Amino acid sequence: MQFNKPVVDIRLEKGITVSELLNQFSKAGGFTARKLSEALDIFEEMIKRNATIFLSFPAAIIATGTRGVIKELARRKLVDVIITTCGTLDHDLARIWKDYYHGSFALDDAELHKIGINRIGNVLAPNESYGLVLEEKLLPIIEDIYGCRKKLSTRELVWEIGKRIEGEENAESSIVYWCYKNKIPVFIPGITDGAVGSQLWIFYQQHRDFIIDVLADESELSDIVFESKLTGALIVGGGISKHHTIWWNQFRGGLDYAIYITTAVEWDGSLSGAKPNEAISWGKIKEKAKKVSVEGDATIILPLLVCGLIDRI
Repeated sequence: MQFNKPVVDIRLEKGITVSELLNQFSKAGGFTARKLSEALDIFEEMIKRNATIFLSFPAAIIATGTRGVIKELARRKLVDVIITTCGTLDHDLARIWKDYYHGSFALDDAELHKIGINRIGNVLAPNESYGLVLEEKLLPIIEDIYGCRKKLSTRELVWEIGKRIEGEENAESSIVYWCYKNKIPVFIPGITDGAVGSQLWIFYQQHRDFIIDVLADESELSDIVFESKLTGALIVGGGISKHHTIWWNQFRGGLDYAIYITTAVEWDGSLSGAKPNEAISWGKIKEKAKKVSVEGDATIILPLLVCGLIDRI
């Protein structure tokens, strides 16, 4: 082992860009800071080498302003495939029509329930901004989709919704809209686990020939994976989104690049906290893949990472 790389102090100067700051992180050390700099290098290389880039994330961050970061990745076509949860549709679509609000982790949840306000960490979603507005707006959209086609995958569903919100005043703030506009496939393996899924189920009660075909999604994912010369993934958080991303990539021998952003711990055995090395044991990430796990809050790390990437490219 050689010790020939001295720690260099960060120099903060007027006008410094995010990418310049993250470049300094690689020389400064600072625990997670160096990992974030490495993540930026890996992300840039994925793009330059034309890897098929998968983005996976859970829904909660879409209730926050981080929604704008994900939207920008889709708007600029910096990712090729998105795998997420039903709640992403819930929060993304609801916020086209209604606002969410700042709250606190310390609020009285029993009192919030009595007055019809739902808490997502320190973000508040009143019933009228969530379930009620989604029921009002989505059922006519689903009815219209049904008039055109009675069986579709979750990827097709997302694009069909995107097509129908195109005229909305706030459509361009929406991830769904930009994925439809730029033809970025969005796969939602847990489509029933959220308010949008509930609306689909309600509609299904009177229209038994309306089918969401999740196996069609799997066929399309299979085609994407096997047709890709290189694949990389930016994986935010864990759960079904993370697992579906790495699961499908094992069939081509694993991801060539992997960036994890997580606050979960690995000692409880959960997938959400599992490091990239564990995925190597399954063949979900290649043995020689470029990989890094950045520990920390995605609402801080993701904006820095994407802003740094935009600076560079």
